[in-house]
Amino acid sequence: MPRTADDTSIGVHRPELLRAMREFVAPCVWKAVDTGGWAWSAWMLALGAILMAWDPIAGLTARFDSVRTTLRELFPKVPLGKSYQGFIKALVEHSPALLDVLVAHLRLRLRDLAPLHWLRQGWCAFAVDGSRVECPRTAANQKVLRCAGKKKTGPQLFLTTILHMGTGLPWAFRIGPGTDSERNHLRDLLGLLPPQALLVADAGFVGYDLVTSILAGGSQFLIRVGSNVTLLRQLGFAQVEADNTVYLWPDKHRKKDLPPVVLRLIQLHDGRKPVFLLTSVPDAVALSDSQAGVLYRMRWGIEVFYRSLKQTLTRRKMRSGAPRQAQCELSWSLMGLWVLGMMSVRQIVVAGGDPLSLSVATALRQVRLAIRRGSGWPKARSLLKRLRAAVKDSYTRRAPKKARDWAHKKKDKPPGLPQIQIATQEQLLQAKALYVKTQAA
Repeated sequence: MPRTADDTSIGVHRPELLRAMREFVAPCVWKAVDTGGWAWSAWMLALGAILMAWDPIAGLTARFDSVRTTLRELFPKVPLGKSYQGFIKALVEHSPALLDVLVAHLRLRLRDLAPLHWLRQGWCAFAVDGSRVECPRTAANQKVLRCAGKKKTGPQLFLTTILHMGTGLPWAFRIGPGTDSERNHLRDLLGLLPPQALLVADAGFVGYDLVTSILAGGSQFLIRVGSNVTLLRQLGFAQVEADNTVYLWPDKHRKKDLPPVVLRLIQLHDGRKPVFLLTSVPDAVALSDSQAGVLYRMRWGIEVFYRSLKQTLTRRKMRSGAPRQAQCELSWSLMGLWVLGMMSVRQIVVAGGDPLSLSVATALRQVRLAIRRGSGWPKARSLLKRLRAAVKDSYTRRAPKKARDWAHKKKDKPPGLPQIQIATQEQLLQAKALYVKTQAA
């Protein structure tokens, strides 16, 4: 096949891609995972699964054949299984151990990846949100995964992700059937947050049980609140009660003699409507209203992350017809996106850039070119330099970005105004008794 001028200018090659991946998917990491008896080693399974996440081919078998060809050229002497069926069986069997090792390694590396961006607005902030991913309408998927979305949709997986807002990279995730709850997922993930983290979330995460779990785990939160929440004023439970002091104290928890949660209510405006935020940080010096506004707007990064997964990586719908394989496919799609982000952010930071300037689409395009061109093409410009330049356009948009009325586009009604009530005499007496009890303890 004749080379074109464009081919020569983009001649990156696979060995360089492998070197870039080794920093975050190091072979030594897999020594703790034994895949004895299978035709695939832990190292080859992980590499193959990540490369399949990046591959644009739609069908799983054809995608596997493409990835296996790449692995064979990179590792001509390493034993490799020949069929997709054997590969996916081995991957499903060993994914729990492989994912535990890889996620822990990436989380450890993320701390040192961009030290200047570990904090934003003085906080180690994390965004959290959930999203559903479609799966094939097979009998097995329908039975196990179930559907909890729009009418006439098929079986689904529910994914909840915690995103480090300083770098725009994942920190942790949980996957379950479509009927799972993002609140329950978050409870499972709270222990993975670093001390004094600030969780930033939308209105779906407000709830007495959840916020008390966040506080008990040593973290703080900044959550949008809507009309589904009732807040109390002038309860007298806080040591210092300011004008913006409110209390979350649902009747069912009050009747169990559980104490109210003391919160600070922040009112902002997004240019169209008022936005109300609840935070567990009472001190406006530690977290001012303006800082809270900046951090809440930055929460949009997790929406962009899901768009990158579903649209850029084209993983809006899994291809696997069995539940365990579908969950495995989604897990490694996330890992592919995570490793791609780590590789790219590393180079952007080296160049003095901001991690949040990463363009996932550009980075993915460069990685796919590296895989497709192979080792026989001239190295006119290194892959690392191309990843360094994989940043978003810096132009200023002059008009709002408009989207077509896609059938899959969510049309959720925006949160209304929170219901704020003055504490009753009964509530005041009970709060006073609880305050005395807590002080005595």
